[in-house]
Amino acid sequence: MKILLLGQHGQVSRELQWLLESRHELIVLGREQLDLADIDNLREAVRRLQPELIINAAAHTAVDAAESEPEAAFAINAVAPGVLAEEAAALEAPLIHYSTDYVFDGSKASAYIEEDAPNPLSVYGRSKLAGEQAIATVGGKHLILRTSWVYSLHGRNFLLTMQRLLQEREQLSVVADQVGAPTWAGSIAAATVQLIEHWQQQQTAAWGIYHFSARGETSWFGFAEAIAAQLQAQGKTVAQLKPIATTEYPTPARRPLNSRLDCSRLERDWGVRLPDWHDGLLECLNTPR
Repeated sequence: MKILLLGQHGQVSRELQWLLESRHELIVLGREQLDLADIDNLREAVRRLQPELIINAAAHTAVDAAESEPEAAFAINAVAPGVLAEEAAALEAPLIHYSTDYVFDGSKASAYIEEDAPNPLSVYGRSKLAGEQAIATVGGKHLILRTSWVYSLHGRNFLLTMQRLLQEREQLSVVADQVGAPTWAGSIAAATVQLIEHWQQQQTAAWGIYHFSARGETSWFGFAEAIAAQLQAQGKTVAQLKPIATTEYPTPARRPLNSRLDCSRLERDWGVRLPDWHDGLLECLNTPR
């Protein structure tokens, strides 16, 4: 199958490339080859390549920077996905698009389900929600996969930052009142491959929005503790961790306090279940590539 993968160097894209390049005809376009904000070029590329499946793993993910550059965030996170949905529908090809827990405000006491009303707190969250809405308006075959707290051994993410700071400092303060599920990019990619295979085998699918994060829950502080424990198991000295409130660590963009996503609909409709976040972390650390 000919697959167009947008985003080349991102965490999820790298893992998807690893899993898909030997199974399908994979065409990967990064920002060097295609600027998603250039709508005319985006349309031309899709029409020229005629993919049988489009995976959009590209996004403006600089959450704090988006507060000062909303036009760039909306161009990539909102307008481009709508264009991709239009071109995919014209080709009768499915579109897989990744979204985020940041479409919610975090005020719910329990895990969010797909039917809960979004209320993003940040420009990033609003731009991602607008992208979801643009795709849904077009319709067609599409999967909007909301995930959370993505990390890997590449790029910039919480895991790599903590590994460095834990070994550089004597004490490290980490937010303890934001709760969610750290999700390894490799788990996201593997589950995406399962979705593709399910669609190929069944030729019918329950398209729409799905929550798509690791099972279980923790805080950023709890995630940092787990990372520290792995470093200590390797005989390394780590900083003393101190839990703090979100109010003690102000950032340009507001984050939801509750980022928990109920993924039971994904398992019910597609038979796909991401691993527990603890297991995902261990697999990430033991899968160098």
